[in-house]
Amino acid sequence: MRENGSVERRTVLRAAGASVAALGLAATAGCGGDGGGAGDGSVELRFAWWGAEERAKRINKSVALFEKKYPRIKVKTDFQDYVAFWEKFQTQAAGGNPPDVFQNAVTFLRKYDKRGVLLDLKSQVDAGNLNLDNFRAGVEKVGQVDGKQLGVPVGSNTMSLVIDEKVFDKAGIKPEQGWTWDEYFAALKKIHDTQNVAGDTGYFGIMYLYDLFLRQNGKAFFTEDGLGFAEADLTEWWTDAYNRVKAGIITDPKKIEQLKPKSALASGDAGSEFTWDNFTVRYATEGDSSYGLAPIPTTDGKETGQYLSSLMLSASARTKHPKEAAQFIDFMVHDPEVGRIMGYDRGILATTEQFDAYRPADASSKAIAQYEEDVAAAGVLGAITPHPAGADTVEAAFLRIAGDMSQGKTKVSDAVKQFFSEAKTALAA
Repeated sequence: MRENGSVERRTVLRAAGASVAALGLAATAGCGGDGGGAGDGSVELRFAWWGAEERAKRINKSVALFEKKYPRIKVKTDFQDYVAFWEKFQTQAAGGNPPDVFQNAVTFLRKYDKRGVLLDLKSQVDAGNLNLDNFRAGVEKVGQVDGKQLGVPVGSNTMSLVIDEKVFDKAGIKPEQGWTWDEYFAALKKIHDTQNVAGDTGYFGIMYLYDLFLRQNGKAFFTEDGLGFAEADLTEWWTDAYNRVKAGIITDPKKIEQLKPKSALASGDAGSEFTWDNFTVRYATEGDSSYGLAPIPTTDGKETGQYLSSLMLSASARTKHPKEAAQFIDFMVHDPEVGRIMGYDRGILATTEQFDAYRPADASSKAIAQYEEDVAAAGVLGAITPHPAGADTVEAAFLRIAGDMSQGKTKVSDAVKQFFSEAKTALAA
């Protein structure tokens, strides 16, 4: 799931979209064919994912290793940017011809399971073609829905708070595990008052962060079939945010739009930003300060509501080669050399074999790995909130409507009603 969390997602999409022609050329082959076997006993699998050129290079190199180990299995690869990938996938799925194996995310599991698109990989685990051992911190559970194993994680990430260390040091603020939201917002005000810079880039439109806040308070963004919070909850969240925007504690949303695709944190227009931990490598390349990962604020000084999320690999329920598809997934998530090739491109490596095989050399990747280890050691990780069918549409609506609200284009009360109306429609589809 991108991308703040939400700002990063749009940054990635625009960057990828701008070079979509190059992306198509970089793939080893276009997606096509029926995935059938040949007369010589060989099998062809179609494998699709979203991402940019660097990911394509890494994946194609990993595929070459797989084909060397399994010379009977040939893999045709295909990739686009995030939006184009899901547009194409939806068409393929509707036509009964999805790729044999494809990159997936928790937001889409129930949606495509409901449509009979996803293969339950438990049968392949039982047959010995797929190993679900040695996953870090139980992240394999991210791919489990209603007793089915619909995806296998290739990497993990969790929500984090990225801070400008120079700004926080100058303000005399040292975030520690268990600090509260009141302490966090007091820190933002102190940064604003002493350094004349906003404290945060705009946390209020990040669905996954709001989910953590709700989880801290005994609720959740989603239940298995709908929303897990009331209009009054969102009204309070967005009203507080709007007031902080007006007070200058949050970066002016219009400034955020002007800076895109650059982050307001990297530009020096804010002191912190919430995002997925594996996206934090961007700040070191965009900005000229030093950036660190800080704990998520809490309600009670203990629970952060955090969990490990993940990109994952799924297989088509219509594949003619479930065994080979499972063997391919197994290789891609367990093989140590693949771990060294992929690095943290899709998050912190999910299995111990790959995590131990890859030793990041850059400071940003080292910090991300240490952050996840620290979060796991703190004992705050829980199980991911299930996402119902339609969650992807709900997430987009949350981001868009929050943006309109923050810029004063719509009142908080109207924004809340609009969100619940759109969410109801999306979740009923």
